[in-house]
Amino acid sequence: MTTTFSSLPIVDVSPLKYPDPSTKDLNSLSQRLYDVFATTGFAYLVNTPLSFNHADVFNLTESFFALPEEEKMKLAKKSFRKENSNTYRGYFPTQPELATDNLKEGFEMGPSQPINATSTTASETSRFNLAEPNIWPDPDVFPNRAKLEKLYDELQFLASSLLSLLAISLGKPADFFSPYLEDSLSTLRLLHYPILPRKSDSGLGSSPEPEVKLSCTPHTDSGILTLLHQDTTGGLEVRNSNGDWVSAPYIPESLVVNIGDLMAKVSGGRFVATMHRVRSPEWKPSYEGAGGRGRFSVPFFFEPGENCLIRAVDGDEGVVVYGVHVREKMKGFVEFRDL
Repeated sequence: MTTTFSSLPIVDVSPLKYPDPSTKDLNSLSQRLYDVFATTGFAYLVNTPLSFNHADVFNLTESFFALPEEEKMKLAKKSFRKENSNTYRGYFPTQPELATDNLKEGFEMGPSQPINATSTTASETSRFNLAEPNIWPDPDVFPNRAKLEKLYDELQFLASSLLSLLAISLGKPADFFSPYLEDSLSTLRLLHYPILPRKSDSGLGSSPEPEVKLSCTPHTDSGILTLLHQDTTGGLEVRNSNGDWVSAPYIPESLVVNIGDLMAKVSGGRFVATMHRVRSPEWKPSYEGAGGRGRFSVPFFFEPGENCLIRAVDGDEGVVVYGVHVREKMKGFVEFRDL
């Protein structure tokens, strides 16, 4: 269960940089990850094997959100642009009409290779096609598709390596979770949290303040693991067992990792999916006239296939079909509601 932590632990994953790490190093890292996910559910990863540094990732992110609004809306999900056919991948705009405490715009992509279509009851009755292909801007407008696909593949590989280590930590073979990765639905998200409008001055010399405090409401993630690139703006907060919100500030060239609902279930409750939220980017006088850049983050949601059966490693009770589980979670996410 979650402990009374006051900061997030830092985990050095440098053994994963090498093609043939020693068994001793892997076992040590496996135990370190177990300890982290059994107490905080969150950590910083440093010395990752990614070929992208933070500047690379956020240059890609900012270049997407700098596109003209009409170009981004060409990629909008059907919920926001009725003539479009994509329902799950693509762009979503901010939605102040629906939620003033969950203001973000985003772009979502899945694997570059096609996912096998499914015929589950959930697929047939849901308006969301989880297996649909990605949708992209015109290459003349946004020439970075190949780079984002490479980033996706590297994050999928890193997450798969971490999953193997978690299998070992739970007393299972390293390849125990390999069936989970068949037709994996993992999602790479580019997110922009804009600077919120400031309140009008009262005339008493009070400082301008954002109209709302949160840009993303408290939640747990739905999948196996989340790997997060966050920028220097800050805002991510994690709740400990006392109910205190603990800041997770930027650490250069680190990834934030956290356990999702499914991995908590798979571990038989030994791992914890920790509640977290995002504070709104703070308005500053220097933003006046420019609108401010806001906050950028790039989460990678590591997910199994839609038909994957999720059960605790030491029992068969409470089996969950991932496609059913994730659709239920989506009901609470503002970006999957009709505008």
